Amino acid sequence: MGKNYVDIENDQGELLRYRKHVNGRGLIATGAKVHPDARVEAGAYVEPGARISAGARIASGAWIDANALIGPKAMIDAGAHIGPGAMIGANAHIGVRTSVGEGARVAAGSLIGDDITIRQGEAVATDRKGFLLAA
Repeated sequence: MGKNYVDIENDQGELLRYRKHVNGRGLIATGAKVHPDARVEAGAYVEPGARISAGARIASGAWIDANALIGPKAMIDAGAHIGPGAMIGANAHIGVRTSVGEGARVAAGSLIGDDITIRQGEAVATDRKGFLLAA
């Protein structure tokens, strides 16, 4: 049987160890916390300090950066990037190739479409159809 981890060198030359998540085989860095009920698809990365809550789904090619928080039953689509320290609320849906900037906040239940950029520190709330709500 093959090993259940992989070592990858980051941009600073540090060697990081990632284990394969039992539910989906995505790569989880040492120091990240992923609930066993979450699904992290193969080809997705979860960086150190990130937290993925119960029922969340991280699609293939998604990247959850350091110290990001993904709420319960949130969905992160393929190719999306959740920046360092960003927070995605419960039941939120982040679209394909969408980028959520460092420290940004997406409210619970929000629907963020495909190819959207949420700027660093921005707070966004939408209804379930993706229409922006007043802050």
